[in-house]
Amino acid sequence: MNADLEQLIHLQQLELQIDHARRRVAEIPGVQQALAERLADQEAAVTGVRQRLADNQTARRAIEKELAVVQTRLSKYKDQLMEVKTNKEYQAMQKEIATAQEAVRAHEDRILDCMEEAEALTRELKDADAELKRQQADIARERQALEQERATLERDLASTGAGREALAAKLSRPALQLFEHVARQRKGLAVAEARDGHCMVCHVRLRPQVFNDVRRNDRLIQCESCLRILYFAATPATADGVTPSAQ
Repeated sequence: MNADLEQLIHLQQLELQIDHARRRVAEIPGVQQALAERLADQEAAVTGVRQRLADNQTARRAIEKELAVVQTRLSKYKDQLMEVKTNKEYQAMQKEIATAQEAVRAHEDRILDCMEEAEALTRELKDADAELKRQQADIARERQALEQERATLERDLASTGAGREALAAKLSRPALQLFEHVARQRKGLAVAEARDGHCMVCHVRLRPQVFNDVRRNDRLIQCESCLRILYFAATPATADGVTPSAQ
């Protein structure tokens, strides 16, 4: 195989590795932000339940105060009942007592409702707190894994970048310039496999003579459609059109 072509295939592999690593490093802050938002949502859920429970307790205390006022009034009515002189006064006081007793029952029912709601909210708060602790532990692990992944990617980028520079230095200047020019025009993918008479990236059929020339791998030949540098490999290429074993 032509020396420049062989090196260009390897260079393309390194470029793809570098691009993949850079993209992943760029994605990590977004993933971390999503984790922070997930945790914030669960913290807000816990805060919301706590607030509802606090509101419930405040409402219950207010009802209990109202009940105390009604009970005081009821006790007063019962004391006054013993002092009435006429049947009409007696009936009127009985009516006041009945009204007060009804108000007592209504307040007691409301207090019972508050107690039942508080029990349900206490259970909900316990579950929300447990879920928050689970999320905190999971997210801490995920953040640690992301930091480790970023550190590994950055080390790989440094190593692969150094390898890329060393490899580029071995190429003839025209070959490197051609590669870089095509890479700029084709989103970083400057080398493509030719197989079954087609460019495996743009999928355009090559002229028979061009494909036969590419099969020899003895010089740099560009696809007439996408202008990528073509090579022929005995083993199938990966989805990006570059054969891993072709180095």
